Amino acid sequence: MSRAVQNLRGARAREIAARALAAVPLNYAVTSALTMLIARLLPGDPAQASIGATTLSFAIFAGLAMTAFAIRSVAKLWIGLVAAGLVAGAADWLLIAIGGRL
Repeated sequence: MSRAVQNLRGARAREIAARALAAVPLNYAVTSALTMLIARLLPGDPAQASIGATTLSFAIFAGLAMTAFAIRSVAKLWIGLVAAGLVAGAADWLLIAIGGRL
């Protein structure tokens, strides 16, 4: 087997590993931050808002997991997920700091 084919296989394996890490643990962190934010922003009783946000989180998680393998660039995937997680986390922190519902 040629050296070029071996290099290609190694690069492909690293790309798949990076996508799998983005699709599961990073996706879980982003989805949980978004779920907290949605629960705080939904109107109504806190328990109902929490249940609604949790139900919606299943669709968010599945959509982000599919996106992890559909997007062309692994770097753009990671940048997008990390940015979304940071923005949602900062918004959660800000809402708690100004007295939003827990």
